[in-house]
Parts: sequence; C-alpha cells; structure tokens
Amino acid sequence: ALVMSGPYGWVRNPIYLAALTVVLGQALLFESVALVEYAAGMAAVVHVFVVSCEEPVLRRSFGVSYLDYTARVHRWLPRRPSDA
Repeated sequence: ALVMSGPYGWVRNPIYLAALTVVLGQALLFESVALVEYAAGMAAVVHVFVVSCEEPVLRRSFGVSYLDYTARVHRWLPRRPSDA
C-alpha cells in the first residue's frame, strides 16, 4: 500500500531526511567539518538512489496514485499537508 499519511504527508522521504538531520546535528555538536562532508556525500548518494531506483519502482507499482502524491508532497523539503 502507498503510505501518504503521517510523516509521509509532509515529505516523501522522511527516513532518509531524518538520518541526514542526525548526521548534520552531530556535525554541529562536534564542530566537525568531516561530518559535514560525510553528510553531503550521504545526501548525494541517497538522492541518486531515490531518483534512479526507488521512484521508478513506485511509479510502476502505484501509477497515477503515486504521480498525484508526488505532485502534492516534496521529495526533500517538508511542507505542511493541505489536509492538516
């Protein structure tokens, strides 16, 4: 089933976004440039994976429902759901 509620109503990839936020928080806490660089690399790899692997499978699996969802919910930038 295509989940479009909860955190998935705010952003399409909340788990990846949360992981990136944790690494950036650690970078701030430890004042670590290396962790910022790691977060940048992590963000790039995850973005390529999502766009090239995950999203095509979801489009094939859920068709128009997924396309409607992508039109309403951003991939990476959280936005208040219109029904919230």
